[in-house]
Amino acid sequence: MQLKIMPKKKYLSAGRVPLVLFLCQMISALEVPLDPKLLEDLVQPPTITQQSPKDYIIDPRENIVIQCEAKGKPPPSFSWTRNGTHFDIDKDPLVTMRPGSGTLVINIMSEGKAETYEGVYQCTARNERGAAISNNIVIRPSRSPLWTKEKLEPITLRNGQSLVLPCRPPIGLPPAIIFWMDNSFQRLPQSERVSQGLNGDLYFSNVLPEDTREDYICYARFNHTQTIQQKQPISVKVISVDELNDTIAANLSDTEFYGAKSSKERPPTLLTPEGNASHKEELRGNVLSLECIAEGLPTPIIYWIKEDGTLPINRTLYRNFKKTLQITHVSEADSGNYQCIAKNALGAVHHTISVTVKAAPYWITAPQNLVLSPGEDGTLICRANGNPKPTIGWLTNGVPIEIAPDDPSRKIDGDTIIFTHVQERSSAVYQCNASNEYGYLLANAFVNVLAEPPRILTSANTLYQVIANRPALLDCAFFGSPLPTIEWFKGAKGRALHEDIYVLHENGTLEIPVAQKDSTGTYTCVARNKLGVAKNEVHLEIKDPTRIIKQPEYAVVQRGSKVSFECKVKHDHTLIPTVMWLKDNGELPSEKRFTVDKDHLVITDVSDDDGGTYTCMANTSLDDVSASAVLRVVAPTPTPAPIYDVPNPPFDLELTNQLDKSVQLTWTPGDDNNSPITKFIIEYEDGMHEAGLWHHQAEVSGTQTTAQLKLSPYVNYSFRVMAENNIGRSSPSEASEQYLTKAAEPDQNPTAVEGLGTEPDNLVITWKPLNGFESNGPGLQYKVSWRQKDGDDEWTSVVVANVSKYIVSGTPTFVPYLIKVQALNDVGFAPEPATVMGHSGEDLPMVAPGNVRVSVVNSTLAEVHWDPVPLKSIRGHLQGYRVYYWKAQSSSKRDRRHIEKKILTFQGSKTHGMLPGLEPYSHYTLNVRVVNGKGEGPASSDRGFHTPEGVPSAPSSLKIVNPTLDSLTLEWDPPSHPNGILTEYTLKYQPINSTHELGPLVDIKIPANKTRWTLKNLNFSTRYKFYFSAQTSAGSGSQITEEAITTVDEGKMAGIPPPDVGAGKAMASRQVDIATQGWFIGLMCAVALLILILLIVCFIRRNKGGKYPVKEKEDAHADPEIQPMKEDDGTFGEYSDAEDHKPLKKGSRTPSDRTVKKEDSDDSLVDYGEGVNGQFNEDGSFIGQYSGKKEKEPAEGNESSEAPSPVNAMNSFV
Repeated sequence: MQLKIMPKKKYLSAGRVPLVLFLCQMISALEVPLDPKLLEDLVQPPTITQQSPKDYIIDPRENIVIQCEAKGKPPPSFSWTRNGTHFDIDKDPLVTMRPGSGTLVINIMSEGKAETYEGVYQCTARNERGAAISNNIVIRPSRSPLWTKEKLEPITLRNGQSLVLPCRPPIGLPPAIIFWMDNSFQRLPQSERVSQGLNGDLYFSNVLPEDTREDYICYARFNHTQTIQQKQPISVKVISVDELNDTIAANLSDTEFYGAKSSKERPPTLLTPEGNASHKEELRGNVLSLECIAEGLPTPIIYWIKEDGTLPINRTLYRNFKKTLQITHVSEADSGNYQCIAKNALGAVHHTISVTVKAAPYWITAPQNLVLSPGEDGTLICRANGNPKPTIGWLTNGVPIEIAPDDPSRKIDGDTIIFTHVQERSSAVYQCNASNEYGYLLANAFVNVLAEPPRILTSANTLYQVIANRPALLDCAFFGSPLPTIEWFKGAKGRALHEDIYVLHENGTLEIPVAQKDSTGTYTCVARNKLGVAKNEVHLEIKDPTRIIKQPEYAVVQRGSKVSFECKVKHDHTLIPTVMWLKDNGELPSEKRFTVDKDHLVITDVSDDDGGTYTCMANTSLDDVSASAVLRVVAPTPTPAPIYDVPNPPFDLELTNQLDKSVQLTWTPGDDNNSPITKFIIEYEDGMHEAGLWHHQAEVSGTQTTAQLKLSPYVNYSFRVMAENNIGRSSPSEASEQYLTKAAEPDQNPTAVEGLGTEPDNLVITWKPLNGFESNGPGLQYKVSWRQKDGDDEWTSVVVANVSKYIVSGTPTFVPYLIKVQALNDVGFAPEPATVMGHSGEDLPMVAPGNVRVSVVNSTLAEVHWDPVPLKSIRGHLQGYRVYYWKAQSSSKRDRRHIEKKILTFQGSKTHGMLPGLEPYSHYTLNVRVVNGKGEGPASSDRGFHTPEGVPSAPSSLKIVNPTLDSLTLEWDPPSHPNGILTEYTLKYQPINSTHELGPLVDIKIPANKTRWTLKNLNFSTRYKFYFSAQTSAGSGSQITEEAITTVDEGKMAGIPPPDVGAGKAMASRQVDIATQGWFIGLMCAVALLILILLIVCFIRRNKGGKYPVKEKEDAHADPEIQPMKEDDGTFGEYSDAEDHKPLKKGSRTPSDRTVKKEDSDDSLVDYGEGVNGQFNEDGSFIGQYSGKKEKEPAEGNESSEAPSPVNAMNSFV
């Protein structure tokens, strides 16, 4: 049993951090059994309570006081050792020991010297239960020696040089604090250029003329003796270039004069530390100080980095203009290489400081006092760490344990002493010493073997008064050996208070987290151990909180008027409140204009100085509240119009008539802000289950201020009220006091109960659990019951925790079950639940559908039939039947290919279905499978079927080649989908005249093995439209259409308009060699003459009237009779005797292969009403392209730049 009660707590409800802190403070003060009530008859080994520091530096001008205080029962006696031997204070008249204490007082002020009493002292406090010892206290007097007399020569140096002024203070105890001042005791200014090092020296990176002075004085301050020692002044003279040259002129030759530049600029070098690397060792927990001071011109800047790491952000400090790096609370992790970098414009210098962090011993687990009863076991643990690892040594009553009297109840195991079956003689004080080369730790811990019945230290009949809805803490400080157990009871015959709404702390304190009115009463604390029982009664009263139900409100008043602040306080009738007013957190002005009555502060003749914040403070012995309002003073203004706004929130909510399932809520309405309140909305919060969420409770009319509210069991209610008017809804009121209703059995059962197996041998029962509000009490559980529907088995039941699923294992496959889920809590059961039906887990079907039959409906559709499988073989919920079918053979090519299977699912119990989208003239294979919730069953035997022939698709392509005067050749590719055996091709064609009228239709049958056909005896220069299709035994397929034109007969060309293919159409044409014909030459001469006349007329007409743009119409409606004669086409482009046949020019729109596209054959006669690239003059005559090149508009399209065709001119007059 440990003596000191630790702040560990046993939580019986939700934890509270502020409460934990409070209890820790309270428990730390309970050092059992040191209570004064117990010291009269309770023995205790000594405990050192106060001692001087280990390194004790004394002032030699004052008496020496070495402290040693201890407590124990009986009171301990004290003795001292000095330098390891007994110190007999009786033999030294200057040494006395304070009565009842071990503190030594050495009187050296009257006579004697402090140096006489230097040494190592240790105090021992002893009584019949053991002996405790103090640390080794090293006594040393402080020293503040003088500087050694020395002659300091003046220092003369050139401007820009570096300088170090040494301090070298005398060694004192403790070390002196160094600083530099002048004769006037003014600190010398320091900067990045001039600074003091850690050793006290003054460093100049480079000197300036203003550094010249004769009073550089180093001071050493010894704080312990409050003395300051002074070094001899140092004289420094900085010579400029001019002064230096004057000196040289007087003493040296002319060749040694310096230039105008004062000093040569130079890169940095380090003044301290020296070299490229150094080592630094520091102890854990100290401040690590690293220093780098450099000289150079310009003045260097210092930077610090840690190699292979980063500097700790929160523990890194830069001192002395970043020349000193400090790391506070240094630890082993701070070991490593630190680099300082001194840099200026001419270069940089680096220095690496290797840091090693050692550690004096520090505690991991210090030994703690033990209070054990006879026969008990215990342990003392002493664990420490350090660098190097400290050694652990044990002493008992100040004597090394190796030479101490043997105790059979103890066993030493390194840093642990194990006690077994202790007896009263086992009482002793044990010391643990952990030491290494850097220091030591010494801790006393006693083992006190006591047999004591329980004692309660808290005063009997203590009255505790607590404000409602706040925590209540009832003390029960106790002691006993063995450690007693604590129980609390309420009332004379109450049951022990358990873990539902109470917290029992290990120090005996009972906590009521949320004290309610019904918490009032008498509570009994009972402490028990095997030696007896102790009881103590305390009383608890719950008081209503003090509230300001009418707060002062913000006010804007005119100067010279009166203002009143209201502060209406509601409080517990047994408490006496004190109301006080403050202005700007200070006292009210002591003027008669300020008057305070019960609920009001009135200020008359308001002035500008009265503006500010006024606070009403109400205090009772248990609580206090305050409310503030701002007063703003303005100049007199006209009376403003009334302001309409939403209501102010209601206030002063109060709960009365508190019953198990109802309560009455009363409130005071807020200001309606000039719009009458129409209704009040009441909301509630369940602080136990859904804290922070507000739910709608009720609505009442705007004339009511009371509502009777229905409540549910086991809910910690809080209410708030909102007011509503025609403008809107107010903010919510402050929450009412909390009201916890009593627990009751659940009044409803879980919903959404289902039973569905996930495996063939289980049944998973699921449900939607009740929420905390619906539980009606603590300990919510569910009773899950099930049995087979078709059997005579009894119900099987199990009670589970507040979960939403239960799995029944070992069930037969897919068997119907009856299921019930009933809620229960610590109070009782919910009503009998409804029964639902579920099924255990499904398994894959065992049987395939039989008698599969296929009926082919047409070439793309078939119907499949099958017989249903027996229901028992399905072993699950029937989902439907699934048909797999695939094309296995092409009847036309007789080659077998396997393609991807297609799947169709038919829902439910259907035994037939249609297979759409089949390919004609193909062989298909299918099978059928039954499907349940687990998956598919076995497949039926494969069934094959053929689809009949169908009509083919259109031929893949159709081209017209080799056009002549009276023939056209057609080439085509067979259909991509013949859908059967092709029997023949059908070619239909008809001519199209110049007015786009269709001629008679000619029908030709072509054998199926042909891919080329020539039509003869056609009309020359005639457009034909072709319709081409393939045919199987099922009929004709889709047709493809094209158009083409036979070439022109040269004998009749002069009088026939040229054929046209239009924009985007192809024309089969060929030039005829007629340039050498005599009649053609004569004709062309006549045409040339006509053209010349036409050009003259065109020129005259164009000068008289503007031209009319018809270019857009010409391009959109290209005349098939004129278009081939355009200069773009080049059909009759240039008439040259050297060339008989001109190729098509670049602008021709006729494809090179003479293919005519079928979509380009829809021209109408209306589209050909105007010529191409032509213009009309004012009388409507056609001018065309013969107005000259310079008059021609920019071409739109791929038009030729050659001379215009005479045929075009001729056609314009036809």
